Order: sequence, then C-alpha cells, then structure tokens
Amino acid sequence: MAGRRRALIVANGEYDNAGLQRLGSPAADADALVEVLSDRAISDFEVRVVRNETAHVVQAEIEDLCAEGRPDDVLLMHFSCHGLKDDSGGLYFAARNTRPDRLRSTAVPAQFVQQCLRQSRSRSVVLLLDCCYGGAFGQGVAVRASGDANVLDSFRGGRGRAVITASNSIEYAFEGARLAEGQPAQPSVFTAALVEGLRTGEADRDEDGWIALGELYEYLFDRVRERNPKQTPSRDIEMQGELYLAKSRRRRIKPSPIPADLAGAITAENPFTRLGAVAELRRRLASDNLAVAMGAFEALKSMAATDIQHVAAAASDALGFAVVRVDVPSVRLSAVSGARASASLRVSGPPVAREVRFEASHAWIAVTPTASGAELSVTAGEPGVRQGKVVVTGPTGDAVVAVEIEAVPAPVPAPEPEPVAEAAPETGPEFEPPERPNVALGALDAPNATLGALDAPNATLGALDAPNATLGALDAPNATLGASDPAVDGGDRASEPVVAVDSGSVPEPVVAEVEAEARPPASPAEQADPVAGTAGIIAIAGAMFAVIGLGLNYRYDEYTLGQYRPGMPFYAIVVAGCALLGGVLAMAPRTRRRIGPAVLLGTGFAALFGLLRFVGEGITLGASSSDTELNAGYVFELIAHAAVVVAALLALAALRRSPGLAFGAGRVRGWQPWVAVALAGVVTEGWITQLNDLDQVDSSEAGRATAYFTLGPLLVLLLVVAVAALRPPAVACAVLGAGTAGLAGVLGPTYSTLRDNTSVILAGEITAGVGLAGLLVLTVVWGVRLRNQPNGRQS
Repeated sequence: MAGRRRALIVANGEYDNAGLQRLGSPAADADALVEVLSDRAISDFEVRVVRNETAHVVQAEIEDLCAEGRPDDVLLMHFSCHGLKDDSGGLYFAARNTRPDRLRSTAVPAQFVQQCLRQSRSRSVVLLLDCCYGGAFGQGVAVRASGDANVLDSFRGGRGRAVITASNSIEYAFEGARLAEGQPAQPSVFTAALVEGLRTGEADRDEDGWIALGELYEYLFDRVRERNPKQTPSRDIEMQGELYLAKSRRRRIKPSPIPADLAGAITAENPFTRLGAVAELRRRLASDNLAVAMGAFEALKSMAATDIQHVAAAASDALGFAVVRVDVPSVRLSAVSGARASASLRVSGPPVAREVRFEASHAWIAVTPTASGAELSVTAGEPGVRQGKVVVTGPTGDAVVAVEIEAVPAPVPAPEPEPVAEAAPETGPEFEPPERPNVALGALDAPNATLGALDAPNATLGALDAPNATLGALDAPNATLGASDPAVDGGDRASEPVVAVDSGSVPEPVVAEVEAEARPPASPAEQADPVAGTAGIIAIAGAMFAVIGLGLNYRYDEYTLGQYRPGMPFYAIVVAGCALLGGVLAMAPRTRRRIGPAVLLGTGFAALFGLLRFVGEGITLGASSSDTELNAGYVFELIAHAAVVVAALLALAALRRSPGLAFGAGRVRGWQPWVAVALAGVVTEGWITQLNDLDQVDSSEAGRATAYFTLGPLLVLLLVVAVAALRPPAVACAVLGAGTAGLAGVLGPTYSTLRDNTSVILAGEITAGVGLAGLLVLTVVWGVRLRNQPNGRQS
C-alpha cells in the first residue's frame, strides 16, 4: 500500500428517458461508500463521485482515473446504475441521458471500461458492479435492467484486476425494500453488505487486522445470500498475491504464555495454592497487555472446567470480572417516520473486556464505534414500533442490546402570534408626569441631590433633609456614624460607617482623604488566621497529589490504583474535590475564619478512611513479603491523604482560636443533630448487612473487603457525633456537609467489590447510599434554615 489509493463512484439513479425506471439506491450507495472509503482509519481512499451525469462525463472520469494510475496505485471503481444490453449481447451502463434504443451513443460501453483498465499502468484495479443483468425477480422489489448479459465475460483478460458483481448473469441485483413516501432511500443489498463489511471489520475473516479482496468477496457472498437468496454475487480475480482493501478493527488476540511459576501453582496438588493462582490470574485479567489478559482468561476457563468445586467456583467468579458488560440492556427511542434518533452504548470492565465489535441486526441500525463503546443512529420506519438488536462481541464473551424505535407523528407547528401594535405614549391633559425634576435614587426632601432622590430635586446619594449634602449626611455638620433610614436604604447599609462632609466647604479629594482616615480597623472576622491559611495550602497540595497519583503505577509496573483496587479512584477524586474546596474557602476573606476550616475538618473524616486503608496496605504487604512492590502511585496517595488529615487538624486548631466556638459543651440543641445520628445508623446498618451478604457468597472476598465495609460506617458515626457537639450551628452544618460528601466516595470501592460477585444482593449497598444521600439533604435543609434566620449567616 505504498502508492496512492483512488476510488471512483458512479451513481446514476435519475434518467431523462421514461423507459428507464428511477432508482433510489445509487444515491444512498454513494453516500455510504464515500464515508467508509475515505475514512483514514479504514480504507483511506481519495474518493471521486459522479452523480447522475451524462455518458460522456462518466467516460471522461473513468479514463482520467485509469490514465493517471501509477504502478503502485490501487484503483477502485464502483458502478451503481442500470445495466443494459444491445441486440448483439454487449453490456452497457446507463447514464442520465441514456436512451435504450441508442445505447452506443448515450450509454457507457463495458468495452470502453475494459480498454481503460487494460491501458492503466496500475497493477491493482478493482471493479465493483452493483447492476443487474436479467433473470427472475421477486414481487415488491425494484430491479435494474432487463435481458441476459454475461458480465464477467465482458471484463476478462488483463493483469492485476478484479471484478466483483452484485449478481450472476441470470439474476437481478435488488434494491432495498421499497420505503414509504418521504423516507430516505437505503443502499442496495450488495453495497450495504460491502459498507458493513468494511466499516465493522466483519469481512476480516482471519482477524489479522486487514481485509483482503478474497475475504471481502466471501463476506459479500454470504451476507447477500443471507439477505436475499435470489441474488448471488460473482467474481473474477486475476492478481498475484493479496490485495488489502482496508484495515480492520478486528484482531485476534493471541494469549500470552503463563509464567512458569504461575503455571506450577495452577497445577499444584494443594488446593490453596491453586486458589492463590486464581487470585493472581484475576489480577492479570486487568492488564492493559491484552495478550497477558487473554492468557489469564484461558487459564481460568480451564480451571473452572476441570478443577474441584471450590477452586472452580473461584475461577468462574474471576471470569465474571472480564465478561462483556454494556451499560444498558436495551435502548428505546422515538422519532418521526424517516428521521433518526441516537443513543450511546458504554462498555465497561478491564481492557480485554472492552475490546469488542458491534453488529446490528438490521440496516436501519447504524453503529459507530467510539473510544468508550459505540454510538447508535436508529432510523424510524412506518408508524409503529421497529425492534432489532446490537450484538456486542469480544474475546471474553458477548452481550445483546435490544433496540426499539417508535415512529411518532410529526409535531404540528404552533401558529405564529399576530403582531400587536404598540400603544402610543399618553399625552394631553389626561396624563401628567409627577413633578419630581432631576430625581434619582433615595434622597428625601433634599435639594441638589443626585443618586436616588425621592421627592427631592437635584439630590446627591441619599441625603436626608440636608441641602447640598454629598454622602449620606444627616442634617448635621461633621457627623461621623450617620446612616440613612433603613426604610429608604434597604437596611443593608445600616451598620456601615458614614462620614458627613459639607461638599460646599471641602473639595472632593479632601472628602476621600477624610473618609480613609475615619475608617475603623479590620474586625477580627476579617483578619487572616495563619493557621487556617496553612491548613488551606496543605489541603490544596494534598488534592493535587491525590489526582496525580491516580495516573501512576500503584503496584508492580502495570497496575494503577483503579486496576489494583477498583473503585478507589472514585473515592480519591471525591476527597480531593472536597479538600480543594476547603482549602480555597480557608484562604478566602469572607470564609477563612469559620466556614473554610469547618469544611476542611469535615473532609478530614473522609480522608482518614483512605489514610488508614493505604497504611494498612503497606503494613499487610510488608508483612507478607520483603518487597511490597508498591510503586509511586501508592506513595502519592498516601502522602495526599496524610496531608488532608494534617490540614483537618490544623483547621480544628484554627476553629478553637475563633471566639464563640464551643466543642463538647452543653446539651445537643435542635433536631438536626438527632436526625444526622439516625441517618448514620442507617448507613452503618446498610454496609454491615452488605458485608454479611458478601461473606455468605465469597468469604475470601469478604475478608479482603472488610476494611471498606467497617471503616466507612465507623467514620460516619464519628462524624455525626462531632457535629452534634459543635457550636455554632453554621460550623456544625459545614462539617457535616463536607464529611458526608467525602465519605460518599466509599460507595465506589464497596460497589466495585460487589460488582464482581453478581449473585450478591445489593440491598445493603442501596441502604447505605440512601442514608448518605439523606445526610446531604439534611445539610442543605439545615444550611437554608440558618441562612434565613436573622443571625444565621456565619462566616
């Protein structure tokens, strides 16, 4: 494939002569072929399309393509039109101006095409003929041409050329089933199969990543015969070696051999040794190296089929980790007849489970693979419901997604409202504007006011009964703490110091200087606390370490945190987000005294879960081996969670320095702490119940996941106890919200543990999730009530 790849598509479906039936498929054939042939990831052809042109234009394009071909070029021509024969049996391709009684002068002779092919220097020329040449036809389909013509005989001879026809010499090439009026035409049976084979890679029979010409014909033969037994594609290929027309997304994954020590463990006499091998094989299933993952998959399949019941059950459970999973079992859409609706399919699981291909059951379901799965484009048919399916196939199994689309009536456009003439402004003696000259906003009975005067000419910025007043003067010279009436000013400035200066005696720059000198010193609530600021910086640094650690290897040189401990990245991201928010609030002027440190304190409860989990990991692996093989990802996550916990302790110290804060004194006030304690009990009951259910299914898995299901509820209980003892309520509410949001991240690793054990009932997990959601709702309700109270706004 060193030379150029050039394609010419001749699509003639419109004819000037009434004796030639109009064809709907050629236009659809051209559109579908252009998309797949020009796709650089598939065929990478330079495509030229000739639509509904006269015979001499088509001939010129054919001659240009062949004459400009170089030896290493790959040339491809596709004809989608009527095929006709003259009295002597010669074959012609119909153009827009073709007259059946004047074929030599108005149609494209097959002999002309053959001469162009012979004279081309290209050693690889492919001719695809989606035309019909005579024979029987079925009722209810459109057919192309009439009479018999031996097509392949018209193109025999030559070197390095191949001809594939949609049907043999005594058959018709069928268009797609006739569509209702107004619906878009569909590609013909032959071209639809051609496009599908190239786009999906199904034509790659040997799964070597390339679609050879021979493989393409075999696929077309089977697919066309499957959809229409009355149509038989034919071929005549005279080439040396294989010609590869396209790349394929399909590839056969060859399993990598199992290492000798692991292979020995698989065949060991001790069943516990074999159970250890199952655990290691399960980890290898998550590898990005698909060959390694497939080797583990094949070994697990063998153990599941031949080992004793206990080991076989563990192997079967490990295989369930790598089955093909699609996020939805069915897709239900609706659209106007002939219109399209779209949906997305997401494939989950380890990399080997996501190496899938998609096959639609009907032509009205178009599937486009994406990085995370596939995009469906479904066309609605006649009024009613269409039903089909998409089969998702991978090396570890397959899944079926049901597809259903309902054709709904077209919406009736709403009538446009009648224009309404604008009323002219009232004039005359019946309408008189109020006599308030030069009035602005807020001054009372003060002449010469400007900004906000009420019943006051020429007033300036809220003066009260004071001529020539400038900034909120109270009819008193040299006043210091004067404020406008709250009824006039809205009350928001009632506590702001205002300096009254006679603007007639002091120039404007002097007024500003006097105001600056009279400004009181910053209140304690506005002063920065270095302890809280330090806590904020440490928390932000910890959040950055947590996010960076997710992309690094956690253990060995191939497992990240998500691959080695599924679900933990979700928890780490949630805690990092809470820590980042708390760090910013701890340094913001309006929230750095109480709310910011309170958010950091709540986040500390959530970060304590990860810190204990990572420390335990290091201790456990260190006790079992001199080399834990923990990598940079582990170190980053450990440092990150330790930093957030330290920031929480500093935040607690900053809160203790804040006046008015009480911790652990007096009885619990309000109903909110009691509701929080009750919801914490719901969370605890849910996770403990779920751990018991898991233990009944897989005791070894339950033992490994005990830390998740016990640390989570314990920290939730400690959080609500601390909240119940905190004063004032605004600080307690902030601690509860941040702590609950962070601990909700524990749902990630707990659910990931259960996902691999499909027989486990998720009632406990749902109960815990409902309890955490209730705590978050309680935080919102509590915060709204505090904000609406006269003194409830705390900072």
